[in-house]
Amino acid sequence: MTTTPAAAYTPPGAPSVDELEAQERRLVLPRFTHDDAWALGTLLVELARERGAPVAIDIRRGGQQLFHAALPGSTPDNDAWIDRKRRVVERYGCASLLVGSRFRAKGTTFEDSSRLDPDVYAAHGGAFPIAVEGAGVIGAVVVSGLPQVKDHELVVEALERFLAS
Repeated sequence: MTTTPAAAYTPPGAPSVDELEAQERRLVLPRFTHDDAWALGTLLVELARERGAPVAIDIRRGGQQLFHAALPGSTPDNDAWIDRKRRVVERYGCASLLVGSRFRAKGTTFEDSSRLDPDVYAAHGGAFPIAVEGAGVIGAVVVSGLPQVKDHELVVEALERFLAS
């Protein structure tokens, strides 16, 4: 049996670096208030419930948690993953899946080359920057509980719907 080296492994269905960067350029909000956090969070809960997704959802602006939900089937481990993925967004200013993909595009992994503690940071899909026009990245929206590409896709879908509303 042959195995794929970790550096060469790309999660199934992962968008390319170019596609991930295009998502970030497209998903910039005109503003982001406490009420917006509630609306985005409840939209994520609705989407997750429709799919029976056992996820935890977290939205933060700066150092303040504005929304958190843990759906049936989620566990405390999901909250730990949320924290680790969110820290990647805070440090790099871009989606956690994009950060991991950029390392893989260089033939390495985030864990091997970032020099950051993998118990504190995880460049796995599911954390997306909350970017506001004229202000830049002000927070993060994070989902954990599905395979990482599915976590990322759920967040992107919710942001697209939120922007369209």
